[in-house]
Amino acid sequence: MNKSDFDWKPAVLVPFLALIVFPLIGSPSTWLTLTVAGLAMGLIIFVIASGLTLVFGLMDVLNFGHGVFIALGAFVATTVLGGMGDWTGSASLWRNLVAVVPAMLVAMAVAGAVGLAFERFIVRPVYGQHLKQILITMGGMIIGEELIKVIWGPQQIALPLPEGMRGSILIGDAAIEKFRLIAMVVGVAVFAALAWTLSRTKIGLLIRAGVQDREMVEALGYRIRRLFVGVFVMGSALAGLGGVMWGLYQQTVTPQMGAQVNILIFIVIIIGGLGSTAGALIGALLVGLMANYTGFLAPKLALFSNIALMAAVLLWRPQGVYPVANR
Repeated sequence: MNKSDFDWKPAVLVPFLALIVFPLIGSPSTWLTLTVAGLAMGLIIFVIASGLTLVFGLMDVLNFGHGVFIALGAFVATTVLGGMGDWTGSASLWRNLVAVVPAMLVAMAVAGAVGLAFERFIVRPVYGQHLKQILITMGGMIIGEELIKVIWGPQQIALPLPEGMRGSILIGDAAIEKFRLIAMVVGVAVFAALAWTLSRTKIGLLIRAGVQDREMVEALGYRIRRLFVGVFVMGSALAGLGGVMWGLYQQTVTPQMGAQVNILIFIVIIIGGLGSTAGALIGALLVGLMANYTGFLAPKLALFSNIALMAAVLLWRPQGVYPVANR
């Protein structure tokens, strides 16, 4: 797509939502705090949703078991960080990162490895059969949750923020939490890496070509199945990374946390256009902002707000903000 052909209308939705809410909030400092919190929450949701966006957008797989990789990543992080108390207890942000970054990498590795087995034994037999995919992956998630309970126990486990990531910084009168800023950096980095890989590298070109004409790419000697398995593993690893960030965001983890977040993930993917990475980013930012604004202005409507947001977007664009061409 040429830059001149890019549709900027969906991208304007995020600042538009922030601006129309400003008069309702009144206080500029409160508005800034809520906006940054919403963007941070949205970028965490994007990291979680990006894996499923890849799997559905490129492989046409409805993986309702995605939540198990989220929970797995979070629980792995509790184990890794639990053994690095000297680093997480330091007031130095850099020492905290020495603990958190390895925890994220280990969580991604474990989630990716489990994703490889999940694809081989659960998803592969039902390629191209959406109804069976929904049923069997939901069953896989239930089994995964029970296995997490066997290893870590059924109880809620604390995942406190490292000492140097706690607290806030002041921008005028607005208090911005440090971890939310870190989450924004990670979310933007994940989006940039995905966009670059899919549009600027040979692997990305082969994956996109395989989606359009698999037989032709295989005739040229490339093994598309291996590439697609790699996509599934990467999607699972990103879910593990998102699980670590969501666990630190909530500061607690439970075996059911992935299933609970799944609702937000599918809202994001539907708003985004069923497989679009850029659309998922827009959808996640809208969901994060809507959740924070509604939670402040009308807490009783918070649960309903994102459903209403999805309905409003689909009334405007029934296929989502950036629909995938082959859907």
